[in-house]
Amino acid sequence: MTEGVAAFGEWSTWYRVTGSLESGKAPLVVAHGGPGCTHDYVLAIARVAESGRAVVHYDQLGSGRSTHLPERGADFWTVELFLDELDNLLGHLAIADRYHLLGQSWGGMLATEHAIRRPAGLRSLVISNSPASMELWVREAAGLRAALPPEVEAALSRHEQAGTTDDPEYLAATQVFYDRHVCRVVPNPPEVARTFEYLAEDPTVYHTMNGPNEFFCIGTLRSWSVVDRVGRISVPTLLLSGRYDEATPATVQPFADSIPDVTWQVFEHSSHMPFVEEPEAYLSAVTTFLDAHG
Repeated sequence: MTEGVAAFGEWSTWYRVTGSLESGKAPLVVAHGGPGCTHDYVLAIARVAESGRAVVHYDQLGSGRSTHLPERGADFWTVELFLDELDNLLGHLAIADRYHLLGQSWGGMLATEHAIRRPAGLRSLVISNSPASMELWVREAAGLRAALPPEVEAALSRHEQAGTTDDPEYLAATQVFYDRHVCRVVPNPPEVARTFEYLAEDPTVYHTMNGPNEFFCIGTLRSWSVVDRVGRISVPTLLLSGRYDEATPATVQPFADSIPDVTWQVFEHSSHMPFVEEPEAYLSAVTTFLDAHG
């Protein structure tokens, strides 16, 4: 395991490599969610390296151990910025000519945008717990919220209307949703808790692009969609989601409908983090897929 920093313009991107980039297998690059989370909560995916394939994690700009820019506004935090950062990291590690890409949640949205560009070195794509559009995400979140206890949904709506989404009552109600649809391992494992701690320390990117939480999406990504573009993805693609996932089947369906070479697996006992909730099954699915398309 090695750690390093890639210069990205005047900033820096922190990364970690598990295994050897010199092995015969194309490495797997893992893009975390948020935007604005950290690699910590998806660190379990590093175990793919047990198959002899290097795994690259990194903290995206504005999060974790990479450069933070809390003074920057919405015009700075764009999808294009994070696509450029990913390209820069691939070049820094000298793996742009041969790699696999796994994106989880927002990371899957980013990975999809990357794959749509048809980069020559991309061998396969794993879209994990990600929506094809934020309109679908918001619509499905409303349905999940409607199934919460009435007093929980009432608290959420009351504070959203009042603009008091930092109120303890609102945060407690949010946690009820998270325990059902984000991570069903309660209390959360240390690596998941660590990501939430980092996010609380600097929520600039998350609040700007997404909003105050997973289901009240009022940020700049609120109109994002790749529904009409995913047909351009030309590499084998694996879709992964959980039965209780906030990325519901309806949010994933456009990927399954339009990507030419695609397989979809649902983890029956998981929500948004099957790599934590059903780690053995998740790692087996990913490793088998990568080995089949190496």
